[in-house]
Amino acid sequence: MVPRAPAVWSWEEIPTLPLLVLADGSGPAVQQTRVRLCRDDRALHVRFDCEDRDAWGTYRRRDDPVYEEEAVEVFLAPGEADPVRYCEFEVSPLGTLFDARIHNPTSLRADLTADPTWDCPGLLWKTGRCAARQDWWATLSIPWAGIVPPGVLPPVWRANFYRIERPRDGGPEFSCWSPTLTRPADFHKPARFGALEI
Repeated sequence: MVPRAPAVWSWEEIPTLPLLVLADGSGPAVQQTRVRLCRDDRALHVRFDCEDRDAWGTYRRRDDPVYEEEAVEVFLAPGEADPVRYCEFEVSPLGTLFDARIHNPTSLRADLTADPTWDCPGLLWKTGRCAARQDWWATLSIPWAGIVPPGVLPPVWRANFYRIERPRDGGPEFSCWSPTLTRPADFHKPARFGALEI
């Protein structure tokens, strides 16, 4: 159950989801990510807190392919069924946003299409650095009205939360809230999305 945000709240009051695990399900990520969620009548609010010894990025324009570097990601779809269509939101340590609508009819990369020309109306995002090492955080406020028609708010949504970590001094890590059980890592596996009760 996604907690409802009180009228005045801070992220420290919001409980964290279980720590992210490697995409193949083999164990916890070395550089961990904590994810917090809450909701109100307007939006789903998500915060990522990322342990990072080497936070970096080069992309600066909206819808640049930040997934080629380092990013945190939300995949989100209304309803209980394994989604064929869903929204993808990514933020880099530099605060660069990528958002797209995805059509994934077979869960195979060859059949997947993305529309990054779509900009989610009313979407808000921020990033910042923490004092320790190069740790960083990102928040997203994803408006319900940007995804479903006004007045329609399904009680269950399918979602997954991801991190792409590519330290320049080592190999990449691909971690998930609900592991996709893929090697090499593939986040576009809608049957592996978790369920969020709103």
